[in-house]
Amino acid sequence: QVQLVESGGGLVQPGGSLRLSCAASGRIYSIGRMGWYRRAPGKQRELVATISRDEDTNFADSVKGRFTISRDNAKNTVNLQTNSLKPEDTAVYYCNAYILGSDYVYRDYWGQGTQVTVSS
Repeated sequence: QVQLVESGGGLVQPGGSLRLSCAASGRIYSIGRMGWYRRAPGKQRELVATISRDEDTNFADSVKGRFTISRDNAKNTVNLQTNSLKPEDTAVYYCNAYILGSDYVYRDYWGQGTQVTVSS
């Protein structure tokens, strides 16, 4: 059973920072792309950032220059450093990973989500 568990969300003032973390556990043979998505109230889920196993990164235009993504392949973790947060960044943030499990099939896995609220 593969699981993704996020942590690090919370309430922060505009201009502040938060570091979101996600750890994958279970019978994992390899992890390909990892990333973060978010869903704001009344909106569809959208990509925030992704990182390949070789650490090639991709960011939504709305977060470029403010967010960074990193991963630790030895620990099966991915982190999202969010800086200069704006009220429009308020959303539930979801971790995503493309994982090769014990059946030697790659599947997309999702975390349960962590709330980020940017408000004064």
